[in-house]
Amino acid sequence: AGPSEVLVICDYTANAKVVAADLIAQAEHDVVARAILLSTDDDLIAKIDAEVKQQIDALPEPNRSTALEALKQSFAVKCDSVEECVRISDAIAPEHLEIQTENAMEVGKTCKNYGGLFVGEHAAEVLGDYGAGPNHTLPTGGTGRYTGGLSVFNFLRIRTWMRVDDAKKSQGMVNDSIVMARLEGLEGHARAAECRKMDG
Repeated sequence: AGPSEVLVICDYTANAKVVAADLIAQAEHDVVARAILLSTDDDLIAKIDAEVKQQIDALPEPNRSTALEALKQSFAVKCDSVEECVRISDAIAPEHLEIQTENAMEVGKTCKNYGGLFVGEHAAEVLGDYGAGPNHTLPTGGTGRYTGGLSVFNFLRIRTWMRVDDAKKSQGMVNDSIVMARLEGLEGHARAAECRKMDG
């Protein structure tokens, strides 16, 4: 996990105070943290911006200075639809993705790339950190496109093996392997497969 990230997708139903608090909660982590807001509502963006300024001023030091610095690389985007918000979010693949919209669960089901998903106003990312139980070690920097949070699978060594008990029944695979090897220009591979061809 690298610098902390949160991306909040919200519409007119969202609570500006809650969204602002969640953005600040990530921004106070580190000066290189990012807090991203995607919303379909201009008025809500303005309210959240005002809330962020008010809430940041109430933070103690060094949290306040850290959050202010982090907000320099944070941003808000007005989107034409929630679907556009989801497309942008999937391209970013944030560490933490919060959905605070009407039909939040349905919106959440359409999201593909994220470290952890927090659905609805009451599913605060901070609860994921300290109380609800989801893994706190999540992919950052866009790596949520191809990996998930730390799990037991990260500590397992997966080994594969193969055995062919019936050489006759494997002839289809042998023939396919010859064709594929030659398509890739690997004649030695093709010949290794050909050695296993059976007459008839």
